[in-house]
Amino acid sequence: MRQTRLRRAAVGAAAAGLLMVPVGAGVGYALDAPTPPAASSPAPAQSSSAASDAFPQLTPAVARQLDEAVRKVMAEAKVPGVQVALSAPGKGEYVRAFGVADKATGQPMTDDLYMRIGSETKTFTVTAVLELVDDGKVGLDDPIGKYVSGVPNGDKITLRELAGMRSGLFNYSADEDFFKALTSDPEREFTPKELLAYSFKHPVLFAPNAEFNYCNTNLILLGLVVEKVSGRTLADFIAKDVVGPAGLEHTLFPVGAEFPKPHAQGYTNQTASGKTEDAADWNPSWGWAAGAMISDLADLRKWAKVLATGELLTPATQAERLKVSPALPGTGYGLGIFNVSGWIGHNGSLPGYQSLTVYDPRSQATLVVLINTDIAAEGEEPSTLFGEAITKIVTPEHVFTLPAQPVTGKS
Repeated sequence: MRQTRLRRAAVGAAAAGLLMVPVGAGVGYALDAPTPPAASSPAPAQSSSAASDAFPQLTPAVARQLDEAVRKVMAEAKVPGVQVALSAPGKGEYVRAFGVADKATGQPMTDDLYMRIGSETKTFTVTAVLELVDDGKVGLDDPIGKYVSGVPNGDKITLRELAGMRSGLFNYSADEDFFKALTSDPEREFTPKELLAYSFKHPVLFAPNAEFNYCNTNLILLGLVVEKVSGRTLADFIAKDVVGPAGLEHTLFPVGAEFPKPHAQGYTNQTASGKTEDAADWNPSWGWAAGAMISDLADLRKWAKVLATGELLTPATQAERLKVSPALPGTGYGLGIFNVSGWIGHNGSLPGYQSLTVYDPRSQATLVVLINTDIAAEGEEPSTLFGEAITKIVTPEHVFTLPAQPVTGKS
């Protein structure tokens, strides 16, 4: 089970979001919507007054409902600690922290702790690529072979197909040798070249654009495109051209295993022994452009809207980003972004942590969930359970759900 989960692609993707599912550096899991979006359909337009009115006032009574729902998920999924933020214009806000940040000391979880965000990193990497598109330095339909040599089908796979998870490349985090290397030495630093080697030793899975398959390899390649075209490191580009302009003050792309304090400890069973361990000090370099980043609740609340509304991009480029194609059942995936029953954003998962950051254009509501474990509960991801429980209360016609991802590698 632990090897299987490590190799999933995140719906950071779910994960698509999650990396260790993602091995899912941010490994991600795919998001699911009750009604599958049509291929290449844009995300819903900004909310109408009717949609806004349908979102409830976050009164003390609603807050008690949310408290009860969150605590129930925590108990059933055995989650040590969770941070939750829910808000909408004119409706108030709900910001809570439950449980513990450190099981050894009993330190309580608070809403100001740094957390690893796994596959939500993908939203930052793809934003960086799209900024280069706006600057006329790359084209979405450029082949990846124009920028990176040695890629299988590199003359055919486009940047658009990489960002949309439709490349057909093998997911490096689904490789058995990668799993063994990571779990035998979690503090090891992986280079992008090493990660790609785990992928490229496998044949391609399908022709470019033939199918959807959440794959961390795609993001490693896009990160290399950013570095080649800009002449800067990916960490520097994201810090100065994405994080800074978005007004995020506690979001970073680590260059090693650094983890600013205060942070929550993170608990995983994706280990060599299968026993639960504290993964807070593991090196996330294996996730790199697909899942290495760190943030906090306040920053992700800002990022949810920036991402979904395209504040850093031209309207035309944002429209390209939000064109979704069918992904997993009932799920639409655009360019590094999910549309799950109208909730737009991404989730993330890597050893010890899970996250969910989504925005509902109808009500302009923002939901962020940060968790200090990635251990599944009877096959369900904790981030999905929280997202579903919360949206059942505030948007019962548009419930966030995320099905388990299929395994792409050997079992």
